Amino acid sequence: MADATGKGQGARRLVVHLGVQKTGSTSIQRHLRRNADALAGHLIVRTPEEGSPMRPLGRAAIAFSLDPSKERAQALRLAFRAVLDALPSGDVPVLISHENLAGAMPGNGGETRLYPQMPQIAALLLAEARDFATDFVVYTRQQKSWRPSVWAQAVRTDGYRRSLLEFEAETADLPGWGDLMRRMAAEVGDRLTRFRLEDEADPLRPGRQLLRHAGLGDALIDALHPLDGPTNSRLSDGAIEFLRKLNGLALNPHAHVRVADLVARNEHLFTAKAPSEGTS
Repeated sequence: MADATGKGQGARRLVVHLGVQKTGSTSIQRHLRRNADALAGHLIVRTPEEGSPMRPLGRAAIAFSLDPSKERAQALRLAFRAVLDALPSGDVPVLISHENLAGAMPGNGGETRLYPQMPQIAALLLAEARDFATDFVVYTRQQKSWRPSVWAQAVRTDGYRRSLLEFEAETADLPGWGDLMRRMAAEVGDRLTRFRLEDEADPLRPGRQLLRHAGLGDALIDALHPLDGPTNSRLSDGAIEFLRKLNGLALNPHAHVRVADLVARNEHLFTAKAPSEGTS
């Protein structure tokens, strides 16, 4: 039987990968999905695929992080319960990966802090998964490269309108990752593991640290099919600037998404080139 902490003897293991955004989560999830057959029998994997309960779970986490009310806390727990209830029975360990479980990143919905509600999100998930032996994984990335990537993502997906210089000014007082880890540990204790993106040896085989943590051996991990190329890479400067201007227009959300998708698929059109010799 599980105890009040969710770590009862003999309970089924549940690893929750919380992201955070722009630390390779999309690549890890793509790698997991590509190798679903090889992982079957070793690890039950859930990622935010279209039409799955994982999508509402991510939306509920973002909503709670921007407005941590009792109603949104309950909605988050119910969304997580829907994911847990849909798991196949048995004792095979479970890995749930969704970067939005960290909450809103800086630049999303006016957020300028370093995941202020992430510890509370983890605590809510832990309480709902009381029948599992649950622990959490967080990837981090050096903030010097992480912040510009977050800004570009906020422009691309969250309607952020300000320049990189303005974003850096807004987030100048962000603490280091150690602050977030201390706040997380205050809520979930030793059920937290931090991995650094810089320690991932092969970008085409992402998530080795996570898979090892989930109990997979090196031989199985080495046998997984690599990715064909990078995933969710940053758009060109010209494409980002076009989207930033687009975010200031009064487009309906559906039209905005369609235009943003077109820009992402055709970013080469927004790359400035020097004029050819002899042209005016």
